[in-house]
Amino acid sequence: MTTRTDDTTPLASLAGPLTRFRAAAYVTGVGLLGLCFVMVLRYGFANPEPSAIYSPIHGVLYMIYLALTIDLAIKARWSIKGTVLVLLAGCVPFVSFLVERRVTHRVKAGQKL
Repeated sequence: MTTRTDDTTPLASLAGPLTRFRAAAYVTGVGLLGLCFVMVLRYGFANPEPSAIYSPIHGVLYMIYLALTIDLAIKARWSIKGTVLVLLAGCVPFVSFLVERRVTHRVKAGQKL
């Protein structure tokens, strides 16, 4: 039996989770922009139908983002604070795009959050 003495995680083992996270972050970011659009339609133009259809779809997309982020966080051994901040990034328009780039660079460099 071999034990690991270093605290780094090989990038090869993180390739799949990182790719899934990147896709989920992008989809969540685009989905959040879409949600903002339907909210403008709902409250600005008194048209609740698009919001009634799209809001649950966005909720499912965000839950998938949460699950894939937690998967990557566990495998990359992120701190709880870093994980929570990345999870919250999916709640603010455009921030998920920025955080996705930062997370990708840090994971590829072997750094922790």
